[in-house]
Amino acid sequence: MSTDQYHEPPAELSEETRTFARMCASLSEEAEAIGWYEQRIAVEKDEVAKAIMLDSLGEEYKHFSMELEFLLRAKPKWRETAQGILFTSGDIVEHGEAAEEAAS
Repeated sequence: MSTDQYHEPPAELSEETRTFARMCASLSEEAEAIGWYEQRIAVEKDEVAKAIMLDSLGEEYKHFSMELEFLLRAKPKWRETAQGILFTSGDIVEHGEAAEEAAS
């Protein structure tokens, strides 16, 4: 079993911490896949192939969102910060600064 995702000895980490690390890795992998599909779709000329890729991209969005929700449920402070940023209009950086301050 690969332990590249851990920065500390896995045996010293709780099961909860190892699960959290796995979900963080999965979230990162989904984000990477979204980026790959966006690039492929941008250059694909065949409409059928593009339609399949768009369908696959939707699956990646779903997986990313489910993993993010899992992580936010695990870390209430992260959720509190995210709620001040996500699904808002206006300046993202300003919302981020305010949300970070409010969660402190």
